[in-house]
Amino acid sequence: MPAWTKKDKTGLFHSGPNILRVLRWTFTFTLHTPGGYILSAATPLYDRRWSCMMEKAGYLQQTRARALDSDGVPHDIVELHILGNRYAIRRTDLVKAVSGRMYVQVEELTRNWNEYLGLTRGLAHVSASGKAMNIDLFENGSFTLSLSMLRAVIYGKERSVVIVKIPETPAVRIRRAAEGQQTIGATV
Repeated sequence: MPAWTKKDKTGLFHSGPNILRVLRWTFTFTLHTPGGYILSAATPLYDRRWSCMMEKAGYLQQTRARALDSDGVPHDIVELHILGNRYAIRRTDLVKAVSGRMYVQVEELTRNWNEYLGLTRGLAHVSASGKAMNIDLFENGSFTLSLSMLRAVIYGKERSVVIVKIPETPAVRIRRAAEGQQTIGATV
């Protein structure tokens, strides 16, 4: 009997294109022990250590739409969707920011029969390592995205890139001296 034939649940042997369906059925099961189920690797387990990981907050996409500023001048934009809000960065400014170390404005984007740029809601700049674009929104926190993926979106190779939220840094604890421990005072 050839090695590519398998027996299905009815006891019949199959070969050819149906073998994948049979194998998929054969290996679809849940592991369990007498004490309960074994959690798969996809099941998230949370503890204090994982609470400061980055989480997906939205996406950036290249659109062919143009948005009008307060003077009525149309601009090519890159659209950001962060935490359910729509923002825009002017494409010409973004290209300058990616090629050099400068800040660009993140503006509110509204739609009323056309796209309109609103108030400045934050700033975006290339990170110190040169591998990411950091977005600092004035009211919503800090976000980041991959600079290589952003370049691919700007130059038309990709359609969108994921934006993740940078976790807030916890307050630094001040170490207190234990009982019986000597302290040295310093005058500054």
